[in-house]
Amino acid sequence: MTAFPTRFDKLENLRYLNLSEAGFTGQIPIEISRLTRLVTLDLSIDTLFRTPLKLEKPNLKTLVQNLTKLRILYLYGVNISAMGNEWCQALSPLTELQVLSMSDLIRLDRNNLSGLIPQFFTKFPNLTCLSLSSVNFSGPIPSFSSSINLRDLILALNQLNGTIHSTDWSGLSKLEIIGLGNSKLSGTIPPTLFGIPSLRTLSLSHNQFNGSIGDFHGKASSLINTLDLGNNMLQGQFPMFVFELHGLTSLNLSSNNFSGLIPVSAFQNLRNLSALGLSYNRWSIDATTINISSLSLPTLAELDLASCNLTEFPGFLKNRINLARLNLSQNFLVRFERPLKNITSSVEILDLHGNQLQGEIPILSNAAYLDYSNNNFNSVLPAQIGDSLQYAFFFSLSNNNIQGSIPESICNSKYLEVLDLSNNSLSGPIPQCLFQMNRSLGVLNLRRNNLSGIISDTSSKSCQLQTLNLNQNRLEGKVPNSLVNCKMVKLLDIGNNHINDSFPSHLKNIATGWQMLQILNLASNNFSGKLHLTCLRTWDAMQPNPDKNQSELQHLQCEDLRSGVKYQDAIIITIKGLVLELVKIPTVFTYIDISCNNFEGPIPEVIGKFNALYSLNVSHNAFTGPIPSSFGNLLELESLDLSSNSLRGEIPLQLANLNFLSCPNVSNNKLVGPIPTITQLQTFSEASFENNAELCGPPLKTKCGLSPAKEDSPSDSETGSIIHWNHLSIEIGFLFPLYAVFAGYVFPFLFCL
Repeated sequence: MTAFPTRFDKLENLRYLNLSEAGFTGQIPIEISRLTRLVTLDLSIDTLFRTPLKLEKPNLKTLVQNLTKLRILYLYGVNISAMGNEWCQALSPLTELQVLSMSDLIRLDRNNLSGLIPQFFTKFPNLTCLSLSSVNFSGPIPSFSSSINLRDLILALNQLNGTIHSTDWSGLSKLEIIGLGNSKLSGTIPPTLFGIPSLRTLSLSHNQFNGSIGDFHGKASSLINTLDLGNNMLQGQFPMFVFELHGLTSLNLSSNNFSGLIPVSAFQNLRNLSALGLSYNRWSIDATTINISSLSLPTLAELDLASCNLTEFPGFLKNRINLARLNLSQNFLVRFERPLKNITSSVEILDLHGNQLQGEIPILSNAAYLDYSNNNFNSVLPAQIGDSLQYAFFFSLSNNNIQGSIPESICNSKYLEVLDLSNNSLSGPIPQCLFQMNRSLGVLNLRRNNLSGIISDTSSKSCQLQTLNLNQNRLEGKVPNSLVNCKMVKLLDIGNNHINDSFPSHLKNIATGWQMLQILNLASNNFSGKLHLTCLRTWDAMQPNPDKNQSELQHLQCEDLRSGVKYQDAIIITIKGLVLELVKIPTVFTYIDISCNNFEGPIPEVIGKFNALYSLNVSHNAFTGPIPSSFGNLLELESLDLSSNSLRGEIPLQLANLNFLSCPNVSNNKLVGPIPTITQLQTFSEASFENNAELCGPPLKTKCGLSPAKEDSPSDSETGSIIHWNHLSIEIGFLFPLYAVFAGYVFPFLFCL
């Protein structure tokens, strides 16, 4: 990686300059702007592996203002400091421009471009290729009807919306590639798109297009080789004209609302197909009635038939020997049949989750991705399973009935990033080597098994773990000190075990270590002693993040893995005595549960600094002292369980600030005095406050006297002050119950009992 050389201006007759991926860094030199005879300039860079180049001094305008002969300009991956109107003006002298690429397929904001796509781009009469993907444009697509020489139009991975009917597509007879995927485009798909005579690639996936695909029998371009309409809202029957596209190599109709029965036998006309995606629609595929010899797709490498109501493996798979990707998940498959066994040596990605498969686990020697979760497999893990997974980065057997122990050979899977063996009947110790391979391992999920022994204290300083879930096993011993090396951890769940420890001293290092930790569950163990949390004031994940977009609900995932795979986290939570499974965790959700232990002493005031906390459960411990008034700062708090401790004093008035609080529980303590009046606290059930002998006022039936007993109340020095509720008048808060935020994920979560 070196800086640009100087003296480019000495090459005054240069017409072609390609510096893409040349390893240069920093500012693009001004000398290039003096190469006035340049016809082609390529400064593109792959920012996945390199630092983007800069166009600041000189800026874009200075760089190209004298390059009036330019026909081809590639700037993707270049950090352009100019804003929209500035770079439009900068490019205006390039009247002979034919190819313009300012795309960046890595990040949306790399080129600092945003807003509407300027009409400026439709004014280049000679433009043949326009690529502006991943630029963060929004609004409608302008009309390109006058760009009659366009060959490639690529505007994917933006925030574009509206319909695409403004362009007269029938007039763009030279168009070969249309890439409008991954935006927010809507409306129907113009029929004229399919009839463009030179069209080869049509990609409209991951939008909001609706309506049906018309009958284009004899009208669609015979040159189409790639048709991607997946992840929209299209409906109607299977578009039969597709079977006339004999040159088709890739067809994706997955994740729409298509219905009916697919005539699989007709696919024999598409002998060039290499990728076929028909998953997640409302149609059925009866692939078992086809004569194996009558259907041959010799080039097929990727097949996605998830949620297609399959009851048996498609018979035509018997002839496949080069299939690299196979997704038959969410069907009704019961037996692992022989046709599939013939292709296991070639499959790299195999997804069979969500079926009813039983018996032994199929072993694939070259697979990189294996998902057998949510089936009925009931065998043991083969002793040498790790040798068969030596290339695997994802392996899931969750929600089966796998028995026996975890073989040591699992650690031979040196590329493994996700290992999920949760919800099985595994027993014995966790192999120590699993914690030593966390240089690659990002997810280790072994919850809901019968594993025993200790958690190995062998995590290296290069630990990459983001998720460690060991909930509901029979693990003993202490929390290993080396876990503090796992600085990327977002979810740590060791609840429901037999851990016998004081509050781990190394957990005090969260302020400098686990800054990303959002979920901490130590519940139902044998922890004891006092909580020492004074050093946690800067726990980043528990602080409000203004960069999080809370208008679009997203889910906590293990991501940024080298393979690019994303893993959906899930946790078991306890709220109001209900044990619930949150199968999708919103990214804004933060949760601390240390309930059902033997912690003692006061509840630390510093918890009131965790302003982004959504749920706190410290119930069934031996905490004493008052409820911290600092809890009034937890404005995002929706669930608070302080029950079954020995807390004393009055309920702090500051809790009235918690407008989102929908599940409070302070029952079974030694609280005194009236429940604050004219607050939402009085709207909760009596069960939230019961078994506090000297607590009074609604919703309790016990009425408050004029002079409540004070013998068990803390002194002024203990609470800071004594508040006389009947002298105060506060505004009624609005109640936003938990289901308003998390509706659709855990329905028992909706109610407070």
